[in-house]
Amino acid sequence: MQAEGIIPLPFVAIAMAWGRNDFGQLGNGSNTDSNVPVQLSSLTGITAIAAGWSHSLALKNDGTVWAWGINTLGQLGNGTNTDSNVPVQVISLTGIVAIAIGLDHSLALKNDGTVWAWGRNAYGQLGNGTNTDSNVPVQVSSLTGITAIAGGEEHSIALKNDGTVRVWGWNAFGQLGNGTNSDSNLPVQVSSLTDIIAIAGGVQHSLALKNDGTVWAWGYNYHGELGNGTNTDSNVPVQVSSLTGVTAIATKYLHSLALKDDGTVWAWGENVYGQLGNGTNTNSNVPVQVSSLAGITAIAAGGYDYSLALKNDGTVWAWGYNYYGELGNGTNTNSNVPVQVTGLCQVATSVNDAFPPTAGLSMAAFVFPNPFENEFAINGTKENGVATILDMMGKEILRQKTFSSETKINTEKLLPGFYLLNYKEGNKKENMTVVKF
Repeated sequence: MQAEGIIPLPFVAIAMAWGRNDFGQLGNGSNTDSNVPVQLSSLTGITAIAAGWSHSLALKNDGTVWAWGINTLGQLGNGTNTDSNVPVQVISLTGIVAIAIGLDHSLALKNDGTVWAWGRNAYGQLGNGTNTDSNVPVQVSSLTGITAIAGGEEHSIALKNDGTVRVWGWNAFGQLGNGTNSDSNLPVQVSSLTDIIAIAGGVQHSLALKNDGTVWAWGYNYHGELGNGTNTDSNVPVQVSSLTGVTAIATKYLHSLALKDDGTVWAWGENVYGQLGNGTNTNSNVPVQVSSLAGITAIAAGGYDYSLALKNDGTVWAWGYNYYGELGNGTNTNSNVPVQVTGLCQVATSVNDAFPPTAGLSMAAFVFPNPFENEFAINGTKENGVATILDMMGKEILRQKTFSSETKINTEKLLPGFYLLNYKEGNKKENMTVVKF
């Protein structure tokens, strides 16, 4: 899925990808484009994904990072410059809690608050005081207490635990936001920004979300990427017009997205291919609402001109550019309104043989009914089992031990929607299925 990986995955998840694949960026062992989702090869236990223009990253639940796709500038971080169409492990990285991606460079945040980078460094986007590419991770200089990271095309962004923002790399259009247009191979502070809770990087612009639900932007603005009603670049943050109650932001190319607390999505910037999703192909320098989308829980912007959204029913929706099948709906036709990605979230409508013995359990365990109302049962469970309900973002909602061959789970407090059911017996591996309420 060639989009910035702000959509986290359940902790035992596999990854699916679709779109352009000439460098193996889908990670399925081939170099053939796909307009429907295909499964990533030989990688499980994924907790987060990040996808750029021609390479991709995955974070595993053991804190390691894996990469695949183009590698001419070392963006896979495995000590070589050889492309790979299957995941390879990034060298010497452990304890990683977040990942991000740029055009030709990659970023990782460690659990000690430090940031590591690898790949292209022509503009200083690795932030280590040099402009030399690196095919292994190098530490970003003088950064501690970092809580989030983001990659632009040729610049990088980090959020500190004090609510301020640091940036480094290319700055021709003011995308570093420090009041200058000079590149920097060391982190510099964005001017006059405090109380920030989220960040995102576009080709030549940057976004930040404040704790009051407002969005701020800086950098290139030819297509209205800054969303402030003008088309004038700015090397200091300006407020995006008329947006409040925002809970998440995303950008990757020449348009920007915001998710509001009512589950609606808003977009601004370039719209040549319909990437704003409002039924037109007209650019907008102020936010416009994406058509017919509600109940959205996460958003992402593609490496080129398309957008993605995850609904609270577990479905994924896409709109914009689709030449290589980026929308994942089985066609290669652009769409200026959201279309559903196919082949994701298969849910049974009757008794579901959820966990066959081949999944690692001592016997088959059946989940029924599915869909359910207020209560469902797992038949075939053991006394030493644990059932866990998670939402579609992987957040644990309910945990219950199993004490007999049939365990009933009360879900009266759950809102209608799709949930992930994880079941584990003793030391056996976890197994996951989707249940619908």
